[in-house]
Amino acid sequence: MGIRGSDRQIDNIEFNVSDIARAKTFYGAAFGWRFTDYGPTYCEFTDGRLTGGLTMAGPPNPGGPLVILYADDLAATQARLEAAGATIVKPVFAFPGGRRFHFRDPDGYELAVWSAG
Repeated sequence: MGIRGSDRQIDNIEFNVSDIARAKTFYGAAFGWRFTDYGPTYCEFTDGRLTGGLTMAGPPNPGGPLVILYADDLAATQARLEAAGATIVKPVFAFPGGRRFHFRDPDGYELAVWSAG
């Protein structure tokens, strides 16, 4: 799963998906993630800072911890997500420190994107 992380810090996020190729297309288009395949049922992704995995070892399991991504330009990121096939499930809202929105990926996982601006 990539390079060993730091003690007591989030190191990896793993998504069970129904179609690795579809997940790679979605996350590649939406966030520019890069991928390394490790056989037909596992693929590592990296966003340049964090690594994780896409696996077909089990059924998709939407509803786990909320993964929150950061974006400098919230509107442009939402547009990229929608173009890639995301469903916006919570429109942009303000909170102390910024704004964010929530979306579902093609397998039903809910994630969020926030921005300080």
